[in-house]
Amino acid sequence: MPTDRLQTQRFEMKYLVREETAQAIRRFLSCYMTPDEFAADLPNRSYPVHSLYLDSPDLATYQAVQTGEKNRFKLRIRYYSDNDATVYFEIKRRTNDVISKMRAKVKREAVQPLLNGQPPQLRHLAKPDGKQLVALQEFCRLMHQLGATPKSHVAYLREAWMSPGGNSFRVTFDRNVRCEPEFAANLKTALGESVSPFDDRVVLELKFVDRLPNWCSEMVRLFGLVRGGAPKYAQGLLLIGEHRVSNHGVGLKLGTTTRPTVYPNGAAVSTRSTVAVA
Repeated sequence: MPTDRLQTQRFEMKYLVREETAQAIRRFLSCYMTPDEFAADLPNRSYPVHSLYLDSPDLATYQAVQTGEKNRFKLRIRYYSDNDATVYFEIKRRTNDVISKMRAKVKREAVQPLLNGQPPQLRHLAKPDGKQLVALQEFCRLMHQLGATPKSHVAYLREAWMSPGGNSFRVTFDRNVRCEPEFAANLKTALGESVSPFDDRVVLELKFVDRLPNWCSEMVRLFGLVRGGAPKYAQGLLLIGEHRVSNHGVGLKLGTTTRPTVYPNGAAVSTRSTVAVA
């Protein structure tokens, strides 16, 4: 499981790029940054990331993205494999251009009781920690306030780079982003019927807590990068169809093609994808 490199408050800049551009950017930034230590020895320096997104029956957090609300949040449970003994309950907030996160490392066996309404306690955490308990309590408060339940499983491969002097600046490349309806908390990694919201494009993210390094600004100019949004959960739901998720999958039927999703361990999972037409 990746080392916890959480930036509790930061700025984010996102770009959608082709693979050949991502490769060129990697060569450029390798002069200034180092690969994330967890993924340095993995194939393509990438590790799988899985998130279970929770939302209200009327998809309030999804709608906040679609309407461009400046102050919004999302609720998700993040995990990295089928065998993780712990998972992360995360609240990701946007306040204007500032991104903040609260996160609690929770025992896997505590996930379902918490989603069922059991009050969060220290024993639910991987290790007793007051700050993380506050994060878990806030997650559960928002979940109950919205009446939020699992709606979607999002998966992708992440290549991460970090500044040598610390974690004040990170660059990530997210590839093969997949999204499927998910109404339970099985926290599985295998994908069933899924959509590919960004086709074969790579989601490039620049994440910094203070200011963007001068060399990075030059990189943006050099490669002609155009900043834009790349919301994985929201874009995935848009392709799946809002009504199919808000109505708990009633009538869910995707136009599909079958192709394998290959993760760094070499395992190929047959998944179905809906190809978005430009």
